[in-house]
Amino acid sequence: MIIARFLIIAFLLFLSEVTAQNPVADSLKIVLKRTANDIDKANLLNDIASAYRIDNPKQMLHYASEALQLSKKIKFRLAEGNAYMNLGNVAIITGDYAKALLNFSNAQAVFETEAEKKNSTDKEEINNGLARAYGSIGIVFSEQSNYAKALQYHLKALKIYEFGGNQEKLARVYNNVGIVYKAQGEDFKALEYFIKCLKIQKSISDNTVGITTTNIGNIYLHQKNYAKALEYYAEAQKLFRKYPNGRGLGELYNNMGLYYKNTNNPAKALESYAKALEVFSSIEDKFGKSDTYFYIGEIHFEKGEYQKALQHTIKSLQLAKELEITEQVQNAERRLSEIYEKLGRSAEALQHYKLYSIAKDSVSNHESIRNTVRAEMNFEFEKKEALQKKEQEKKEIVYVEQSKRHHQQILFTILLIVSLCGIGFLIYNRLQLKKNLTLQKELAEYEQKALHLQMNPHFVFNCLGSISSFIVQNGTDSAIKYLSKFSKLMRLTLEYSKESLIPIDKEIESLQNYLELEQLRFNKKFDFAITKSSDIEDDMALPPLLLQPFVENAIIHGLIPKKESGTITVDFSLKDENLICTVADDGIGFNRSKELKENSVTVHKSMALDITKKRLEMMEAYTAKKAKVEINELSENGTACGTKVILNLPIQYTQNK
Repeated sequence: MIIARFLIIAFLLFLSEVTAQNPVADSLKIVLKRTANDIDKANLLNDIASAYRIDNPKQMLHYASEALQLSKKIKFRLAEGNAYMNLGNVAIITGDYAKALLNFSNAQAVFETEAEKKNSTDKEEINNGLARAYGSIGIVFSEQSNYAKALQYHLKALKIYEFGGNQEKLARVYNNVGIVYKAQGEDFKALEYFIKCLKIQKSISDNTVGITTTNIGNIYLHQKNYAKALEYYAEAQKLFRKYPNGRGLGELYNNMGLYYKNTNNPAKALESYAKALEVFSSIEDKFGKSDTYFYIGEIHFEKGEYQKALQHTIKSLQLAKELEITEQVQNAERRLSEIYEKLGRSAEALQHYKLYSIAKDSVSNHESIRNTVRAEMNFEFEKKEALQKKEQEKKEIVYVEQSKRHHQQILFTILLIVSLCGIGFLIYNRLQLKKNLTLQKELAEYEQKALHLQMNPHFVFNCLGSISSFIVQNGTDSAIKYLSKFSKLMRLTLEYSKESLIPIDKEIESLQNYLELEQLRFNKKFDFAITKSSDIEDDMALPPLLLQPFVENAIIHGLIPKKESGTITVDFSLKDENLICTVADDGIGFNRSKELKENSVTVHKSMALDITKKRLEMMEAYTAKKAKVEINELSENGTACGTKVILNLPIQYTQNK
């Protein structure tokens, strides 16, 4: 949690930078005295405010306020937006998130208005300012645990930076998006964005690359992938030697201590915590030392070394009280109560338990106040956002009306000349519309058939039969788990089948649920893995239920007839402007499966393939690009060892880009 907070603060300070790069405030003041031009003065005032961002928030507030007053007076909108950004950063530093959100949203409104002006000469700087405003608003929401809003604004900033190609800023936003996903418990998405950030940081030799590498290690540690976690921690150590960062290195040692604790190596854990203490002491970081003392006490407590646990926990408590970290005080008081109870000192155990209860109540009261402030802040922001949206809609209506009148004038001028062409175009347009409607109708019919195909009575009967067997065999928990997944699969299938296109992540979710269900049904007869290339964008899409028939075939006709356990892999990647979807199994092979089915009626499977081919034909009609499926038998030394299905699809998006 400390690492996440450190990264967020580092990115916020990055956002607060304007034209000057780490200027010395005194030298800028000298330049300010010699400057007569108000435009230059407004920029200098913002630069001076930014220079004070680390060590003097009062001075930062003073100069940012002067910059705002002057820029409004001379109607210098770019400097006005930067002044609001500096004022927002002051509010973040002082913990006033409501005021921070107000100032950042004011900056957003300024930059958005300027971005709409076609004749602006500062287009790039305005867009960067708008991206900084979006990113800062996202950070405020993230700090207030409103992760949905945080993600919304981070992604807005991301689009601007991706278009502008600023790699350093892009890496920072990727990092913050990863932090939001991590806070929501979505490790897979968090890892995806941290890795994107790491690639950029390595390419540009960014000095915060060690922190990102540590974050990736933390994801793997949370997933209990200890080998990967240690690999990234070792790499982070090398990077911190190359790019020194005391706070980052101290937190790395703390996380390595947790790694060794989880892998049952308390001696190595204590070594790592000792290194963390040394680093935190060298930079006088009391926050880090308080955490580390608590972790050391925890190791000794678990080993039954209660005196040592007592010494270190008391040190942690003293620092937490000094820094007024209520949550840490609560944890330390509870641990002291437990230690004294183990030592047989009941009176002291009771005393610290009472202090723990007081701290716990204080934390609860603080959280209640924070929730109230958060609710008020969100209400005011959403109200302002709604007003801005209404103003934007009014502008759009005026623009549309003006454009309409202009078009009408042109139309009336040339109406007699192009009347015949217009009639011909109208007829052609009607024919095209009729054709599109026919195709859409056919698509809906075939998607409905696919829906019934996947959830046919035979499949439902098998599922319910498995649940019944679980219950008879006293497997109630397994039956409930099976029924829950079956219910989720039906809901997802019904929901996604209504759409013509769904995001690839939604298709992965549906396939994951279906494969887990089949694993339960066939008593883990097979394993599976679903992978997606990092080059695939979030809004890339494909028709729903397109891969499920091939996955079902792989299970029923490829793996189940096989004596040993098998594996299914599903992969999504990009190649030559095409989306490649691959379903592979190591079952009995396509030809052997075909022989086994010769004496049985398999209408269900042949229908699935026919419907899929028809859907691919309609996809070609809509996109005017090739869409095909290949089914190949895998072999090794002349012996069949599985089947691979490859779907080559045109790239489509959930929204027009």
